[in-house]
Amino acid sequence: MVADPGDPRLDDFRDLSRADRRPDRPGGRGLVIAEGTVVVRRLLDSAYPVRAVLGVGRRLDELADVLAGRDVPVWEVDADLMARVVGFHLNRGVLAAADRVPFPAVAELAAGARSLAVLEGVGDHENLGALFRNAAALGADAVVLGPGCSDPLYRRSVRVSMGWVLRVPFAPWDGPVADLLELLRGTGWTVAALTPAASARPLSVLDQRRPDRVAVVLGAEGPGLTAAALAAADLQVRIPMTPGVDSLNVATAGAVAFAALWAPRAAAGAGPDGPDGADAH
Repeated sequence: MVADPGDPRLDDFRDLSRADRRPDRPGGRGLVIAEGTVVVRRLLDSAYPVRAVLGVGRRLDELADVLAGRDVPVWEVDADLMARVVGFHLNRGVLAAADRVPFPAVAELAAGARSLAVLEGVGDHENLGALFRNAAALGADAVVLGPGCSDPLYRRSVRVSMGWVLRVPFAPWDGPVADLLELLRGTGWTVAALTPAASARPLSVLDQRRPDRVAVVLGAEGPGLTAAALAAADLQVRIPMTPGVDSLNVATAGAVAFAALWAPRAAAGAGPDGPDGADAH
């Protein structure tokens, strides 16, 4: 039991509410922080090297089966001390910290996939986390993050994804998304850009074509995809909606598209936990 909030063994979890000091900032220490028993379990079962676990006794007891036999420091604290360390009261009662792992090259990621979600300008951490959760549930093999996307390993994204960002392979793409789409098309991918534009074809057109490998491209909440990304796609597709409703939240739109295109394959066992999936990037 740790009783001193200044104990240096707790430094990986300190000041999570301070934007200038939080340990999960990519420009800072760049740690991965998992919050809650479900997400901590997924972190422990991922490829990310876990540095330590911090929690109240009841939550640590719930994780006893996955912590047994692991060479991972476990620090038990009471709720008040945890709040003093992290900077706020943590209802979920347990955190784990891990180091990051190297990203794969986008070409390597695409070579082993049949379904890709390509994101452009998705800067909201909660939308990004929800997209990863949807990708895991509905059959996306991997995610490519174009310019303007937020960090998927930021604590809020990890939490909203329910830890699936730790299991769905992803890679960043630093250049224009249009260049990536041209590269994918040149290697046999069908690229479908999702847009609410009335000129776009219904999403069901992909069902009729039944392409072997499909990349679904989604843009930022509000502005959507850039004109260059739309022009670089094989086709622009839309989700039919009730008249008068102009758009969906980007994570919701992604879920509809993923379900329409890939969910039957996911249900058959492919995806992050199936025989064709991968545990982490």
